[in-house]
Amino acid sequence: MPLQDHLPVIDDRAYDTIVNEARSRIPRYTPEWTNLNESDPGITMIELFAWMTEMQIYRLAQVPQLNYLKFLELIGIELEPAKAATAKLSFPVLPTYGKDITIVPAKTQVSTEESDEEGPVIFETDKALTVIRSSLLNLLIDDGFNYRDVSNENLDASESFQPFGSTAVRDNSFMLGFDKELPEATIHLTVWVPIVENDIVVSQCFSDTPIINSSKLVWEFWNGREWTGLNLLKDETSGLTRSGDILLKGPAKGLMAAQTFADLKIDRFWIRLRIDSSGYDTAPKIITIRTNTTSATQAETFEFEVLGGSNGEIDQQLSLRYSPVIAGSLTLEVDEGPGYQAWQEVVDFFGSGGDDPHFVLNRATGEVRFGDGTNGRVPVANANNRSNIRVVVYRVGGGKRGNTGANKINTLLDSLDGIEANAVSNLFAAAGGANEETLDAAIKRAPQAIKSRDRAVTAEDYEELAIRSTNIARAKALPLYHPSYAEVEVPGVVTVVVVPDVEGASPVPSEGTLQTVCAFLNQRRLLTSELFVTGPSYKTVVVRVELIVDDKADLAEIKSRSLESLELYFHPITGGEGSDPERSIDDPERSGGGWPFGGEIYYSLLYRRLLFTGVKRIASLIIEVNGVEYPECQDVIIGEGILLTNGNHDVQVNYEVSR
Repeated sequence: MPLQDHLPVIDDRAYDTIVNEARSRIPRYTPEWTNLNESDPGITMIELFAWMTEMQIYRLAQVPQLNYLKFLELIGIELEPAKAATAKLSFPVLPTYGKDITIVPAKTQVSTEESDEEGPVIFETDKALTVIRSSLLNLLIDDGFNYRDVSNENLDASESFQPFGSTAVRDNSFMLGFDKELPEATIHLTVWVPIVENDIVVSQCFSDTPIINSSKLVWEFWNGREWTGLNLLKDETSGLTRSGDILLKGPAKGLMAAQTFADLKIDRFWIRLRIDSSGYDTAPKIITIRTNTTSATQAETFEFEVLGGSNGEIDQQLSLRYSPVIAGSLTLEVDEGPGYQAWQEVVDFFGSGGDDPHFVLNRATGEVRFGDGTNGRVPVANANNRSNIRVVVYRVGGGKRGNTGANKINTLLDSLDGIEANAVSNLFAAAGGANEETLDAAIKRAPQAIKSRDRAVTAEDYEELAIRSTNIARAKALPLYHPSYAEVEVPGVVTVVVVPDVEGASPVPSEGTLQTVCAFLNQRRLLTSELFVTGPSYKTVVVRVELIVDDKADLAEIKSRSLESLELYFHPITGGEGSDPERSIDDPERSGGGWPFGGEIYYSLLYRRLLFTGVKRIASLIIEVNGVEYPECQDVIIGEGILLTNGNHDVQVNYEVSR
């Protein structure tokens, strides 16, 4: 969003306004003054006063904030628009449906059942999905020695597993059992792959360059006598080493045969992924695999909206009915006589010629702006069409509200043939939604943006860009730190710890949030760097303190204030030394920026924080971290990159006892 909307207007009165205002007050304050002609000396003095006041107003308008915002505009700093959340939606088929496949069209809408002040959150599928009637019911691991059934715990993603076993050598396979024969259509499989280190979900950031998997894998189906090759159309997972989609071409009708394997007591129709030659450094691990699943974005699509008509003037501005607009979704056409022609959206008009059919879109407000004939073309007025500027299609959405939890997107708004409407859902939480950047955040970001030039080189660059990527409150870059080798410095590795801007005592990012940050940083990092993005590791802090208060103090009030002060002090997003419990909970100046990553607990600072009005002295103060109690008057070292979360603090409040 351009900063123009935030420029301060101190006083917009001009010379004529001041003169008219002064003249209108003469009858009220000096009724004996009746000659209001310009020849009157008093009117001359008023005009002189108005002229000098106008000059003074002009000078006052040149305040530092105005200069600063103008400087930001000069270097191209604008408010980051709202970002739309994304999720993976699964569309189960009705058990009674008779056809082998059905189609879920692109832009199919599914919403949350719960609503906020803006109503339910609506998601739209990004592309059409071919849904198969066959249900995936069994997962088998063939590790070369025996079969292991992992269906019960892993179809619902309760824990991760190694699909080829712990060794992942040649001829090991991962088998998928269906209740019906697969159709001769596109089979869509979705895989979720975590990297978990010490119970913390870590996302390794792969570049957009296709990864060549050193292992040779083969997809096959069981025909009753032997395994037969299956045509692979696309594999985004690089051999189950990263999350993504796998597209297969189903076999011709009648070729698959049902059979039982291992200890299963029921026949299934089987396909498998077999290792033909292994090149895995470590055996891959996945959370789950699902059919009939596609990506969706928190958005609503609007079509054929008339913006208005061109009047032939320069710098025309028209507004869309809805906003904020999702990037790249707007298609605009102008009829200048021969018929409607598509115009191109550009970031600004600096590279546009006088005849280029370009327009600029303010995504936050939905304002469409045209050129001045020198930079950007002026739409020609059409006498036969007074509404000659229209929008063919655009999508609206974005904001933190789109970051819904798992299984919350479950209300199908469109009637779809064969789809079990009450079973549509998202297995994992939606992620990536963020509100429009605030002016204060943009001012704070500007110096680092000038320094980094949108490239991640230093640790500060990684941190600033990670916060910009999505709904991230804080970030900490750890150079040379590899999540799998925490005790060793690994050259070329950068691990970015991110804290999402969500409610809770110990915010943890979802895998989708980590992948969103990864995608953003991948476009800006050095090609030679190896990048990981992870959630924070927390240690629980408990403070046990006995306060002696003044005789006139309220014990309950002192205890409540002490607990509030402690919980705010150690909070990972709003805590820290600068946090102020005396301010309102909605006051932005209440926040101290969050407890520092790896910040040491200084006994003296904590002691001083509890000495507020009404507290006479502190009888005892004990700090406990992760169950370890530290002696009084001793500082506590936390560890690099670690944050704190509040436990159950024990605050005892008493009056002084006379001896």
